[in-house]
Amino acid sequence: MSTSLTPPDSSDRVVPTDAERRQTARDEDAAGVRRARRASLVRYLGMPLFLALVLLGLFLWVGTQELDSIEARTLTAENLLGQTRQHITLTLYSTFFVLLLAVPLGILATRPRLRRYAPVIIGLGNAGQAIPSLGLLALLFYLFRTQPALPSTGTFPVVVSLVGYSFLPILRNTMVGLDQVDRFVLEAGKGMGMSNRKVLRSIELPLAVPVVLAGVRTALVLNVGTAALAFLFGGGGLGETIFAGFQLRRTPVLITGAILVAVLALLVDYLAGLIEEKLTPKGL
Repeated sequence: MSTSLTPPDSSDRVVPTDAERRQTARDEDAAGVRRARRASLVRYLGMPLFLALVLLGLFLWVGTQELDSIEARTLTAENLLGQTRQHITLTLYSTFFVLLLAVPLGILATRPRLRRYAPVIIGLGNAGQAIPSLGLLALLFYLFRTQPALPSTGTFPVVVSLVGYSFLPILRNTMVGLDQVDRFVLEAGKGMGMSNRKVLRSIELPLAVPVVLAGVRTALVLNVGTAALAFLFGGGGLGETIFAGFQLRRTPVLITGAILVAVLALLVDYLAGLIEEKLTPKGL
């Protein structure tokens, strides 16, 4: 007995109508919007929630420890908040001043008439970061002590050393961001009658913003980590808690200080990323 297989008749196929196709397209668009919203929520809320969980876990863990009188005095909320404020102040001051120095120098080093001085400017930045952070702090501490008019301890020498240590990332990114702008775009701007200053302000700097902001983000994180050494020279900060825990062999104190510095670094990096995204011109 033979069985013959016949292909299905094309007339039996269900062809969707125009209305059904439009509805399917709308459903796919709505699903894409929902996926984008979920991804956006994870992107914007993921890090804050993670850091909040870390702090909550730290709080609960410290609460389970039997703290002696020294640990209890060191781990008070007032003490830790005060050190955190000092740490943030040092980070923001140093980043502000390094911006005032590194960005203009980066712009000058990329100008055709001054480009021959670029190796000297980059060498200054390399020197600041090549010296270990503790060594740079100690060197400035010694130099300031030999100058009675300058404060040898406190915020000032620490900020100066942080500026020198984080100078290179912003300087280098400023130069790279300006150098990567297409020369044809610059020539087109000049062809439209723009002056060199107008081209710099309206074309070069906006196109270099993402790269410059990436350097600022790197400098911020560097300053948060290096500011932990500020306590050695009377600058305060969370390094006091870390050093106290290490010197006195108090594990809860040491772990608390280290985790707070790490959380602060991650938070600063997250906030800098949001600012970088907002300040980047649309379309880049």
